[in-house]
Amino acid sequence: MPTKPDAPAALFLFAHQDDEYGVFHTIEDCLRRGRRVACAYLTEGAAGSGPRRNAESLAVLTAMGVDARDIVFAGDRLGIVDGQLPQHMDGAGRWLHDWLAGYGQVELVCVTAWEGGHHDHDALHFLAAHTAQRLGLIARLRQYSLYNAWRRRAPWFNVLAPLAANGAVERTPIAWPARLRHLARLLRYPSQWKTWVGLFPFVLWHYLRHGSQQLQPVALERLAQRPHAGPLYYEQRRFYTYEAMQQDMARWLAR
Repeated sequence: MPTKPDAPAALFLFAHQDDEYGVFHTIEDCLRRGRRVACAYLTEGAAGSGPRRNAESLAVLTAMGVDARDIVFAGDRLGIVDGQLPQHMDGAGRWLHDWLAGYGQVELVCVTAWEGGHHDHDALHFLAAHTAQRLGLIARLRQYSLYNAWRRRAPWFNVLAPLAANGAVERTPIAWPARLRHLARLLRYPSQWKTWVGLFPFVLWHYLRHGSQQLQPVALERLAQRPHAGPLYYEQRRFYTYEAMQQDMARWLAR
């Protein structure tokens, strides 16, 4: 049940537990302004890691001030394993529609960017864009970059680097105390230490050099385009192919 029924809501969509690192500052800012912050995760983790990953994200978000009752692990309910969201878009799409429609006042919806970083991220972006359009929320939908392979040769990648093709970047400066808080939060995902060995230096560099929260608008027309030229990161890692993603999207649209 809503904890602040009269407060405008800021809704955050994540494919995986720890994706919230891409919008730490936006979450913090929304809480500071008295918004009701609600978060949903659309996959459950992999190889039995789900409960531990859920606990880590829950601890980070509640420490920030998010009500635990407003943190939903939908991937657990739907049985969607990490890496399999494109194959479960029917169930995920129905759940997402009902969840978004359950909030009377929606000020902001944030979703992973259309950038070819992880196929789950792109699948979630696709579902969120079409669902927001149907609910009249597309103008309030914003995307946040996590990582992509634009102009990078494997195994290198960009972190927190919005693609120009996704539109104008809305930048919010982050003060130094907040930058340090966000960096400290990255150390609270011990189950994902191997991932963070690769990501942390790049996130650190972003906060040192840029120190800003970066969001971009979302347009349905963009979904007809490849996220960027050249191999996508999930293609470089042989996790998925853009052709398979196109087929998954086409099937969902046909239904």
